[in-house]
Amino acid sequence: MIRIQLQVDLNYEIDAFGADFVFNIHAAHTAHQTVTQERLDISQPVVSQLHTEAGTGNRILRLHAGPGPLRVSYSATVDLHHYRADPSQLPEVPVRRLPPEVIGYIYPSRYCQSDRLLRLAANEFGKLWQGHSRVQAIQDWVQRHVAFTSNTTNASTSAVDTLIEQVGVCRDFAHLMIALCRALNIPARFATGTDFGANPELGPPDFHAYVEVFLGDRWYIFDPSGTAIPMAFVRFGTGRDAADCAFATIFGGVRSAAPIINAWAVNDAGQGMTLPVQTREALSTSAAIPLSPG
Repeated sequence: MIRIQLQVDLNYEIDAFGADFVFNIHAAHTAHQTVTQERLDISQPVVSQLHTEAGTGNRILRLHAGPGPLRVSYSATVDLHHYRADPSQLPEVPVRRLPPEVIGYIYPSRYCQSDRLLRLAANEFGKLWQGHSRVQAIQDWVQRHVAFTSNTTNASTSAVDTLIEQVGVCRDFAHLMIALCRALNIPARFATGTDFGANPELGPPDFHAYVEVFLGDRWYIFDPSGTAIPMAFVRFGTGRDAADCAFATIFGGVRSAAPIINAWAVNDAGQGMTLPVQTREALSTSAAIPLSPG
């Protein structure tokens, strides 16, 4: 078991008219991710609403804050009991057999224009064996063709932009990998979490974007940026792309400070807790989803 302790601190300065916030900073409850303790502190005396989206399991916090400073702090202890699989035993699923809740992740979306990458995907990966190894090849291709470079992209950068510019941060790597997978009819979705284990040369811990691909009968984790340890990812949200699960969406005049993220792994062999490591096994924190007949 992997136990991660999280601390997320967000700081804002709000103008005279106040602002509305939609946050996705709560650790998700999944089949293999358990939130054992958590706490939310909000500096202003506001009424907040927390709800769980039925389709994704994303836990969404909404609030209205008044003028002045606002600090939102979230801490949690999260236990990860990964489902592990032999990658060589994970096939791709034909479209006719995809579960209804998975179908939406083979279509183009705002940041993942898979319909513009059909020829590239077919030329590069169309003749490869269809399964986990082909998805791994897509991830490796993205890592070879895109350089991780901070402050080179913005909130409007898409998969096609990243392909052209060949630089980006974790969300850009994720969008390009997702678009290439979808161009081959492989369901892929955008996931957010934290970057425990990131290379210290890339800066302090931050929110991390990665990819989940549907193989066999569940969603498996991939990290196309290659900057973190997937075994330590704590899922916050999933969606078609970054537009669906931003950690904060703000409506109003607000100045934002850089988020402060900390993540620690508990090493206690007596309680069955180990440190995250890189592994060749396929990892999932999702439940199995029955395939459609056919």
